[in-house]
Amino acid sequence: MTKNVLITGVTGQDGAYLAKFLLKKGYNVFGTYNGSPKSDFWRLDYLGIRKKIQLLPLDMTNQKSIKKILVKSDPKEVYNFAAQSLVGHSFQIPIYTNEITGFGVLRILETIKEYNKKIKFYQASSSEMFGLEKSLIKNESTPFDPISPYAVAKLHGYYLVRLYRNAFGMFAANGILFNHESPLRGLEFVTRKITNSVARIKLGLQKNLVLGNLSVKRDWGYAPDYVEGVWQMMQQKKPDDFVLATNETHSVEEFAKEACKIADVPYSVVKSSKTNFRPFDIETQKGDYSKARKKLGWKPKTTFKEIVKIMVEEDIQRLNTS
Repeated sequence: MTKNVLITGVTGQDGAYLAKFLLKKGYNVFGTYNGSPKSDFWRLDYLGIRKKIQLLPLDMTNQKSIKKILVKSDPKEVYNFAAQSLVGHSFQIPIYTNEITGFGVLRILETIKEYNKKIKFYQASSSEMFGLEKSLIKNESTPFDPISPYAVAKLHGYYLVRLYRNAFGMFAANGILFNHESPLRGLEFVTRKITNSVARIKLGLQKNLVLGNLSVKRDWGYAPDYVEGVWQMMQQKKPDDFVLATNETHSVEEFAKEACKIADVPYSVVKSSKTNFRPFDIETQKGDYSKARKKLGWKPKTTFKEIVKIMVEEDIQRLNTS
């Protein structure tokens, strides 16, 4: 019998890649979008799966809307990627960010508890929750010290998952994912801003790339690798929380230099402007995926240089064919 699965935020990077992965495994995939006339399905079209998914509009601020979706899809597994996911933007719209990214998790969990407690639930948590915590490497036992409205909202959701797991015996798991990139990243994220801009410079469509803080370091992985780890979390006998990372860090400057090298453009096109700095920022983020390796058998497959190469070459191809 085909297993129904529900992915909230299926139009985003992770939701789209997970949908493709689950379709290949024979799942019947339901996916939600925010219901806006401006909803963008380009990622699903890019992957060639839009017509293979049953798309449903969802209002994460409305519990009746969530109940309607659950009844319609009757899923065995729910993967929650719906969020206001821009860290910088969260400083401008903190209330809305917590309504979707924090309280949205509560609404889903409460609705699942009332509808069918046997449904497995995955919450997309974030490495941003660690914030200014001073450990050089973060794992599942590292304390949290969030420094953005986005991170606080994600932490709200994280603890709600643990509460419903412990208090009500629900299968609810947190995936604490460090940065994971791909050609499906939005242009508002620094990695895709770099690769798209470098591609445009290569083709003579712009002259410079203006970034913010070039010295910040991130643990960058490849999104298709990470959604496999997410699925593996949901196949365990008992729910748990897992960090997915690469155990490596690279600076924004390194990413930009590698992108320029691949595109064969001079690094001198890259500029830094204080206006692009965040109000608060984390200087270095590095994760430890040892627990995922041990319990899930998961590890990242794609190297840093391979990720940059995939993204730059794809952006050049997009611009050449547009």
